[in-house]
Amino acid sequence: MQTGKPTWWEEAVAYLKKDSLLGPIVEKYTGEFLSGHGKLFSTLVRSIVGQQISVLAADSIWARLVDLVGEMEPENVLKFTPEQLAKCGITGPKSRYIHGIAQDSERFIQQDYQNMSDKEAKKHFISFKGIGPWTAEMLLIFSLMRPDIFSIGDLGLVKAVQILDPSAETNESIEKVAERWSPYRTAACWYLWRMLDPVPVAY
Repeated sequence: MQTGKPTWWEEAVAYLKKDSLLGPIVEKYTGEFLSGHGKLFSTLVRSIVGQQISVLAADSIWARLVDLVGEMEPENVLKFTPEQLAKCGITGPKSRYIHGIAQDSERFIQQDYQNMSDKEAKKHFISFKGIGPWTAEMLLIFSLMRPDIFSIGDLGLVKAVQILDPSAETNESIEKVAERWSPYRTAACWYLWRMLDPVPVAY
């Protein structure tokens, strides 16, 4: 897993600066960047916590989970029952998903992700109960740091694209707008989120 700034980030910035829609946003946040911490399981748990709730709510629940569990590693999660995890504010199903993947952590973590395509890695992630397309895409962005991921299931990204291009009213048209940022749609996502949030999004 990569840590720190992605190796491709500066190329992405140079590419996106030339874009008429996103270029001004890139200029505004010069010097900031997506940063990886290399911890796949931690990113997974944070992504599951963040499913279908606000960033503020997710941050609050995450803080309580960390207070309970400590470092977010499978062996630490397994010291607690799903019911104990749920008391931090997550739903029963989410707590069971996190606990279940912690029990199957070897299959989740010990994979040759470096030699998997985006599609192969996403398919593997989705094979775990509790991981859908959005969560898999967050793992591709924030842990594997793949350069060309766009998550149409992310409401923040949809909102940001529609601010830049109000004519993009359907998922198909939003994805069409995002195609202009390929092969660096991951960096575009980071800047789109940055438009909406006072602090950089992290999982």
